[in-house]
Amino acid sequence: MILWQTLRFAVGGLAANKVRSALTMLGVLIGVASVILLLAVGNGSSQAVKDSITSLGTNSLTVSAGSAAGGSRSVSSVKKLTVADAKALATDADSSAIKSVAPVVTTSATALYGNVSYTPGSVVGTYPAYFETSNQKVAHGEYFTDDDVLGSRKVAVLGATTAKQLFDTEDPVGKKIVLGGTPFTVVGVLQAKGGSGFTDPDDVVIAPLPTVQNAFTGFGAVNQILVQDSSADTTTAAQSEITRVLLGTHAIADPSKADFRITNQASLLTARESTTKTFTVLLGAVAAISLLVGGIGITNIMLVTVTERTREIGIRKALGAPRAVILGQFLTESTLLSVIGAGLGVAAGIVGSHFSIVGIKPVVIPASVLGAFGIAVAIGLFFGSYPANRAASLRPIDALRHE
Repeated sequence: MILWQTLRFAVGGLAANKVRSALTMLGVLIGVASVILLLAVGNGSSQAVKDSITSLGTNSLTVSAGSAAGGSRSVSSVKKLTVADAKALATDADSSAIKSVAPVVTTSATALYGNVSYTPGSVVGTYPAYFETSNQKVAHGEYFTDDDVLGSRKVAVLGATTAKQLFDTEDPVGKKIVLGGTPFTVVGVLQAKGGSGFTDPDDVVIAPLPTVQNAFTGFGAVNQILVQDSSADTTTAAQSEITRVLLGTHAIADPSKADFRITNQASLLTARESTTKTFTVLLGAVAAISLLVGGIGITNIMLVTVTERTREIGIRKALGAPRAVILGQFLTESTLLSVIGAGLGVAAGIVGSHFSIVGIKPVVIPASVLGAFGIAVAIGLFFGSYPANRAASLRPIDALRHE
């Protein structure tokens, strides 16, 4: 009965100053919603990066030109990667951990189809092994073949975004496009992978390596070499075999002077996840400040409330209301402010997470919802304790004299 009366008095006290109570709850709402949304953005960013890296193929290795960590070779002495390097990797009899090899050149060009002109994110020249190594699956049509590479045929496979921009709802397979002045026949369209919020892996045109070299880049160095190892368990062995073969083709005796780098997708994923976790924690810390500000707002409002209701407190104490009742009433009021504000903040955070933010789809962390709500309620109790204790400590005679 006493609990019910305390709750009734608390609700009445808040209702007597609706605007002030609403503004206080708004501060808590913003704090809770900020925590949930910012942590969701951080988590969504982490998931997008993870999906982007995983989509490249978990068993793939990327070989790039450039001095390895700790290397001492000058820039002028670094040998570029070539198709010959890729062929050496693919044909080495002792490389049991290497499943497939695909040299890659990347350039840009404007594509034309009818009256539509569009510049895709990249034009890639490579071998058919590229599709499996980079986990690219065809949605319509087919991949180009080894015969297409040997014959330098002008065929191309389009990413989902490029196909949409050029053909809209029309089926691209079998149609001709003009890419940088060279006609290409579309033989396939890749399944959409989805972007990470910063780049679009579906905005691409992929064609046979000799065709792209002849039309755009020339028959020189390649940008990188993609290597697929036999399984996730043979990644280390594949890296060792790549190092051994390329040291031989580049005539380098000291491994510390290697002029190429090997990137393991698994290690890249670990590094990126570590970075995004730090980013998420930073966002959470910034959002937590909003909760702290909301708590300070509760203290200010409750202090004003105590001052305005001093005579009421004096009358209740003169009629025999114990200290615990007065303390409980004001603590209940501050807690109600935080509970209602936190509840609305949770709702706002969850609703907000359904919208993309700077190209990132937020992913709500359940623990952040419970944590933000619990911390908001605790803040209400903590910051409301001082005004409540001050009200409960008033002497009846002093309270009754208050104007």
